[in-house]
Amino acid sequence: MTTFDDPRPTDDLKALDRLVGTWTVTGGAEGSVRYEWMPGGFFLLQHVDLLQEGRKVTGMEVIGNPRPFGEPTGPDVVSRFYDSLGNTLDYVYELTGDLLTIWGGVKGGPAYFQGTFDAAGSTLAGAWSYPGGGGYASTMTRV
Repeated sequence: MTTFDDPRPTDDLKALDRLVGTWTVTGGAEGSVRYEWMPGGFFLLQHVDLLQEGRKVTGMEVIGNPRPFGEPTGPDVVSRFYDSLGNTLDYVYELTGDLLTIWGGVKGGPAYFQGTFDAAGSTLAGAWSYPGGGGYASTMTRV
């Protein structure tokens, strides 16, 4: 764990380096996303340009470990997504091997994405699951 006096990006956050780059998204949402590190490596930024359920969604997500003023770095990799529809959505990221889980809201909650990277790291295929049985398949392919 990082302390206030010795800030370093966590290993769990650095593991998300696999996402850096531009991806084409297909499935329940269509379009592109781009991930890049903010200088310093403490935050991964996602830029979104999608069409979902007939609506254009553009937005930005800031992904990192929370470190409130004067406190140690939190253990979870969390994010907030801001979109052109006025939503602010919170997520928790967890990467174990090739399996990426993105929890909507809180870790362990009923809304989540689970996807697996292929061996080359050029495709991430999985699905969003929502409470009550909803959700959709989603594949990201590196451009």
